[in-house]
Amino acid sequence: MRELIAHLEREGVLRSPALKRALAAVDRADFVPAELRASAYEDDALPIGYGQTISQPYTVVFMLEKLGVRKGDAVLEVGYGSGWVTALLARLAGPAGRVCAFEIVPELCAFGEKNLEKYPALRPRAHLACASAEDGCPAHAPFDRLIAAAAVEKVPGAWRAQIAAGGSMLYPRDDSLFLETKKADGTFSVAEFPGFVFVPFVKKKIL
Repeated sequence: MRELIAHLEREGVLRSPALKRALAAVDRADFVPAELRASAYEDDALPIGYGQTISQPYTVVFMLEKLGVRKGDAVLEVGYGSGWVTALLARLAGPAGRVCAFEIVPELCAFGEKNLEKYPALRPRAHLACASAEDGCPAHAPFDRLIAAAAVEKVPGAWRAQIAAGGSMLYPRDDSLFLETKKADGTFSVAEFPGFVFVPFVKKKIL
């Protein structure tokens, strides 16, 4: 993991000391299928089954640097998959923070939860839901940050409603990442970062 962290620093994408500490504490090899552990420290997306991947480290770090999760933040995660980003979010948010994470593929719900169990200090900070995230997580709202790992055609209204004033959400759409920050009047400022491709967001529960 040390070599991967050094690579991400050389690439100029990893800048935050807090994120660097989180990456060192949460081993990516613990979140990939056993047969792919030898490739865990490569800067590539890796398949985790069911048409899904554990995202490329560069992309994950880019997103987390832009999102800027702070100690004590409440975070909504859309598409937890392997659980790697969930664990990083829990580490960044700290003991006073909380992560409400959604995954819609039942087999990946179990895979991600099993992986998170390897980190007993972080696991209690994450509420995992095996369901679509279309309606957000009203029981745990409002959220300071939202991160989505699936491309949306349109941002669900529940996501916007559940972001606290001053909070931000980061999501993919049309091969770009969009960072929206909620203003005091309820409107959002928007920044676009092109060149990122994600699997599509699934609204309905898989049968």
